[in-house]
Amino acid sequence: MKQWLGKSLKHKLSLLIIMTTLVPLLFLGLFSYKTAEGLTEEKAKSSGMNTLRQVEVYLSTMVKDVENMSLFLIGHNGVQNYLKTPESDLLQQTTIINFLTNLAFSKDYVANIIIEPLGTKPPISHKSIAGSDFTDITATIPDYYEQHPKWWSGVHRQWTFEGARKVITLARPIRSTDKYKLIGKVQINLDQGVITRQIRQAALEEGGFVLLLDDKNRIIAGPDEMETNVPLSVYYPNMGAFQGESGFLDYGSGAGKKTVLYNTLSSVNWKLVGIIPTEAYRSQNHYFLILTAVAVSVAMLFVIFFVVFLIQKITKPLSALTAFLKSASPEEPLPAIPVKSIDEVGQLIVSYNRLSSRIVKLTDEVKRNESLKKEADMQALQLQINPHFLYNTLSSIHWLALMNGDAKIADMVGSLSDFLRFSLNNGQEYCQVGQEMMHVRHYANIQSIRYPEKFVFYAHVDGQVQEKLILKLLLQPLVENAMLHGILKREGPGEISVRIVNGPQGMHFSVSDNGLGIPPERLEQLRRQLMEAPGENPQPVRKGGYGLRNVQHRLVLHYGKEAGLHIESLEGAGTTITFAIPYVEDSICLEPASFTVKPDSHDGKGRSA
Repeated sequence: MKQWLGKSLKHKLSLLIIMTTLVPLLFLGLFSYKTAEGLTEEKAKSSGMNTLRQVEVYLSTMVKDVENMSLFLIGHNGVQNYLKTPESDLLQQTTIINFLTNLAFSKDYVANIIIEPLGTKPPISHKSIAGSDFTDITATIPDYYEQHPKWWSGVHRQWTFEGARKVITLARPIRSTDKYKLIGKVQINLDQGVITRQIRQAALEEGGFVLLLDDKNRIIAGPDEMETNVPLSVYYPNMGAFQGESGFLDYGSGAGKKTVLYNTLSSVNWKLVGIIPTEAYRSQNHYFLILTAVAVSVAMLFVIFFVVFLIQKITKPLSALTAFLKSASPEEPLPAIPVKSIDEVGQLIVSYNRLSSRIVKLTDEVKRNESLKKEADMQALQLQINPHFLYNTLSSIHWLALMNGDAKIADMVGSLSDFLRFSLNNGQEYCQVGQEMMHVRHYANIQSIRYPEKFVFYAHVDGQVQEKLILKLLLQPLVENAMLHGILKREGPGEISVRIVNGPQGMHFSVSDNGLGIPPERLEQLRRQLMEAPGENPQPVRKGGYGLRNVQHRLVLHYGKEAGLHIESLEGAGTTITFAIPYVEDSICLEPASFTVKPDSHDGKGRSA
């Protein structure tokens, strides 16, 4: 990862912008999901509470109606007269039964109405009772009705001619209207099945249900799997207490967690309880989670695509600039890059193009200055010597030697005079190949007189190149190098040969000797030194000549690095130095020096360097 980032600015910018964009986007998606999750839960609770309130309205209306009915029966004259009469009256019973039947006819939740006299008189009901599990509260609390005007029983069974059913009984004492004396009781039985059906129709979230609890939190109505008159704590242990008239609380944890809603019927102190599994509304959250994940994913892909596209547009010119710089050769001019924008990157490329142009100019200027420096060195050397004085002095020595009959001294002085005349040559850099070759012969002639019988000099020059132009003083330093380091250090006579041949692209030169050769270590070191650029690691010029290094630098400066020297040597067998230069087509004015041309008996085959 570190290497991937370190290799490209585009990678760094892409990762930085993508991270700074995606992290807030992910947090936004998470925040949206959490908000939606909370809203879904609140919606489920609000919807559940509305459902409980609707059921509460129905039950409150039913309870109020039953209580009003019980009050109406207590004050009814027929009921009062029947309960006050000590003997049973069949006509009164029939009248009351018909009255009770008409009273309960349109109310499906009324299972039965019972008027129970004190004493031995039989109770009256509009439906005949075959049996009942009902036990009045006075069986356990005799003076209950002294403190309370009514009592709601729990769920119990009652058998009539219609069969057995579960009922809930509202019981009230009946007192005489004239003496306020207890004369009987009235019982109105509510059909628990009707209440259960109404409760089961309450629509909660999937998997949710509604319970009706009495004042002791016992189940009055609910799902089939829950028994009536059983405390809610049997099914939901450790459930927290219901605080206030209505509200909600959480029960359980994890996958079994449930939300419990409750609302109280204040008239009877019953509670409507809604139990909703948390998974019921979390399934809606799952849908929203998928929707949020899809939206965030699409947004992330769009952001990534847009960022990569934008970074590509920004860094493409920089990448092109980098590619240009990588592929550019230090020896070649820097290529220009097309400018496609005017922003900061475009201005950078414009500056680069200006810089590359400036570098090319500076390079040319350095080459020109170096060439001028060499010319100045030559001119300084010329100024140190009075050419006419030198030539006249050598000419006088030449004639004195001839007059004294010393031909060798005359020959040597004549060759030296011509040698120096060509070397100075008014500071001109170029000469003809024939002139350069004549200069080499003068040098070889001088050395042959100095070291008689020590070497034989051979030369071969193609006729097509005799008048071609060449940078002067290239061959003599190579012949001098062969003489000093190859021939003079060996035993016995040696051979030096110069060969100049014509080629399709230019001229090929070689200087060879059969001297001691160069050891491999020294040869490798010499090659490395010749490969150094001009001005790099400068060394003093050797006495008696420019040396191989000077020749190499002059060739590279004037003809390019392809024109450099190539050295091949075998220790004990000799050395060959070669180079090749292109033809110089430009016309260069030369003032040919006067050469004393004498027959040369040393011509022969050439050598390469």
